[in-house]
Parts: sequence; structure tokens; C-alpha cells
Amino acid sequence: MQADNKSYDDINVTPMVDLYLVLLLIFIIMTTAGVQGVKVNLPKAGPAAAKKMDAPKIQAITVDSQGTIKLNATGMSSLAELEDKLAAVKAATPEFPVIVRGDSGTPYQSIMDVLDVIGRLGISQVGLATQPAKK
Repeated sequence: MQADNKSYDDINVTPMVDLYLVLLLIFIIMTTAGVQGVKVNLPKAGPAAAKKMDAPKIQAITVDSQGTIKLNATGMSSLAELEDKLAAVKAATPEFPVIVRGDSGTPYQSIMDVLDVIGRLGISQVGLATQPAKK
């Protein structure tokens, strides 16, 4: 008998892939089975308890290229009026998001003035609206 001088340079990964696929299948089945809850009969509530709970409405502040400021499409005559309106909204709902939209030709100082008003009121959820870059 002659010894086998064959070199084992290649590793057969097929059984390993089969094992991974079986483990993945078991993992998927077990996670979907664990998500289902217990069925219960929920009690009925009266119409007063079924009030719709609204999330805070987003306040949109728009500054156009002439520096005109609008709050939710309502024109503001000054930054003081904007501050008053935002303070009234903050009194009703303490936490609400604000989106600042500025035209590309808007003077930077106008945007900074609006952001300064928002900062003075202590509004922490502020976003700046942009358009995605064209590819």
C-alpha cells in the first residue's frame, strides 16, 4: 500500500454553510414564535376616555429670500411676534418640534435671528430643512 501524497489545500465549506443555514432557520422560527402575545378580552371604555391623543404638531418657520418670516404659512411682522406665537405654543405643549426652512438666497443673519428666538424660548427639538443633493 502506498501512502496518499495528496495535498489538502482546499477546505470543503459546504457542510459548514449547511449548518449555518439550519441555525439561521431555527433562529428565525424561534424569534417569530416568541413575538406573539397572549390573547385577552380588553374592557370597553366610555366615549370620554377614547379621546384621541395628539402628538405635538410640528411648527414650521419659513424665511424667504426677502427675509419675510412665516410661522405655519402665517406671516409674522417681526421677530417679537414670532417669539410671542412660539411662546403661546410652548405654554400649551412644552415639547414640540420646530422646522426652520430657509430659501437658498436668504441672508444668513435672518436664519440666525430665528434660531436665536428658538434658543431663547428653550425649544430643543429644532431641525433645518434641506433638499437632497441631486446625483
